[in-house]
Amino acid sequence: MLKLVRLYLWIFLLPLFIFELLAQDTLNWNGFSLVEFQHNGRSAKVVFPKKAQDSKPWIWRARFWGHEPQVDIALLQKGFHLVWIDVADLFGAPQAERIFTDFYDHLRVAFALSDKVVLEGFSRGGLIVYNWAANNVDKVSCIYADAPVCDFNSWPRGKFSGKGSQDAWKKCLDAYGLSNTQADTFTDIPIYTAREVAQAGIPVLHVCGATDEVVPIDENTYRLASIFKEEGAEFKVIVKEGIGHHPHSLQDPTPIVRFVLAHTAPKLLTEDLLKPAEPTLTCRSGLSQSRQVMEEGQTARVAFLGGSITHMSGWRDSIMHFLEHRFNEANIDFVNAGIPSMGSIPGAFRFRRDVLSSGKVDLLFVEAAVNDATNGRSPKAQVRGMEGIIRQALLANPNMDIVLMHFVDQDKMSDYNNGNIPEVIRQHELVAEYYQVSSINLAKEVNDRILNGEFSWRDDFKDLHPSPFGQGIYLTTMKTALAAWMDTAVQKPTLPSTLLDPYSYVGGGLFDIADAQLQQGWEYRSSWQPTDQLRTRPGFVDVPALVAEGPDASLSFTFEGTAIGIFVAAGADVGKISFEIDDGLPSLIDQFTQWSNFLHLPWLYVLDDELEPGVHKVTIRTTDQKNKNSLGFTSRIFHFAVNSIK
Repeated sequence: MLKLVRLYLWIFLLPLFIFELLAQDTLNWNGFSLVEFQHNGRSAKVVFPKKAQDSKPWIWRARFWGHEPQVDIALLQKGFHLVWIDVADLFGAPQAERIFTDFYDHLRVAFALSDKVVLEGFSRGGLIVYNWAANNVDKVSCIYADAPVCDFNSWPRGKFSGKGSQDAWKKCLDAYGLSNTQADTFTDIPIYTAREVAQAGIPVLHVCGATDEVVPIDENTYRLASIFKEEGAEFKVIVKEGIGHHPHSLQDPTPIVRFVLAHTAPKLLTEDLLKPAEPTLTCRSGLSQSRQVMEEGQTARVAFLGGSITHMSGWRDSIMHFLEHRFNEANIDFVNAGIPSMGSIPGAFRFRRDVLSSGKVDLLFVEAAVNDATNGRSPKAQVRGMEGIIRQALLANPNMDIVLMHFVDQDKMSDYNNGNIPEVIRQHELVAEYYQVSSINLAKEVNDRILNGEFSWRDDFKDLHPSPFGQGIYLTTMKTALAAWMDTAVQKPTLPSTLLDPYSYVGGGLFDIADAQLQQGWEYRSSWQPTDQLRTRPGFVDVPALVAEGPDASLSFTFEGTAIGIFVAAGADVGKISFEIDDGLPSLIDQFTQWSNFLHLPWLYVLDDELEPGVHKVTIRTTDQKNKNSLGFTSRIFHFAVNSIK
């Protein structure tokens, strides 16, 4: 019976096909044959693969022909056909659906294409893709939508947070025959029709920019994600941090192509399409020195220096278990020198106290990329801090193995997605290269794997303080690196005779506040505790502090070195302080930070780090000035930080 129907259609439609074929133009499109023709008064295109698959799979570009065509080209190379018909200015309205249905029927007969098509909707193309799919669920294999419009009240109307387009909105209302009031309750748009798609089990992939202000992801894609979740249907989202509405697609279309093939032609999934993103590991000097100590069953010391991601339970605990299991004959002493909010600059000044004071260290893990960037440290300071740590470590033990880690946050992902290496990683890598320290760039790996569709930030990794899932990602890569590097015998480089930066904090240390000369207004408290309900950090509560709670308090401190700083607890009540060094002019520092309203934040203010070698005197005064968000004029000093020349 089906054969008779097809024969009838061929006989009935043959004159029309012949007319269209005679009227078509054959062109070259990215190395493939393209035919352009008119179909029922609408411009149409079909691109042919060099060798079509027997099942005749095809992908239908709904809008914006030729824009970011990498997915289309990749599928043509796999034997797909590519089609398009003009439905501009119809915004997925019933007329557009009728055009789609008629063109679908035509293509099925004229080119014997598969009965199920891959729908590809860029931007406003999301409207027609979902509306047509909802009424033709038996004709759709899967949907790939890129920054798609799912609610015309979001775009083009701009009713919520999106920018909107009033010209496009007028055309949209005309296409649907609606008024503004009717549009408020209209339900034939994807945020409603997508439920039919989900119930039919049609798999969906969206690729979106996290900072899209034209078609905001919260107003569009995530509303559909909730529907698919309720229906238990497959809905994947690849979110590009730091990217707006443009550019569409992915530079490397592999995850999109993989998704399409998995739901249309799984036999075409080759190994290169299935492999995960590679970790970014740089082995410069191996870890054979610490391995030897632990293999010989000696007492070994492993230290972890960093911020809250090191301080918290997670990857650090797992690495400890990994080392204990691998070297079960060794007696390993672990030092957790992670303090929340701390980066490389405070790390260089506290390294002697928090790490080296424990004794000879054989293996050091250090991370500071998140806090150095988040805390707004300058590129110059990032080098000075990290070099201060690395050089102090190697001076203390030339055979110390060091692993430098760059953890991920959304700003770093944004940098990578915009074609930039994050500044802090560039600076830390300068130090790592200079001292031949091995490094693990987990920021790049996590972003690469998200773009590869392996997991998401929103649902899986969740935060710069990783979820258990994210901690597992870190651990797996670290174990891979450690296993490889411990078996890599590399000659330990000679410590460079000169500094990368002559003012690096290689002599960093903490000096006792009891040595300060207090004038009026300052009080030495042997065990400071807050009187408000704000949180505190370990090491900055129940310890000695110099406290001044009003203006015009003054103290001085004499030191020998090239840099001077103060460790403070910057809570909601801190004011602006003035300082002067020797006979220099006074400078003003606002102690209040973006976190001060809810935390007595440990903060290192480096007052000057390019002093002439020698003895100096710093004078610090509280003032009657404060940040507009501050509650007072208080200052609390816990340590003086000095880059000593001794």
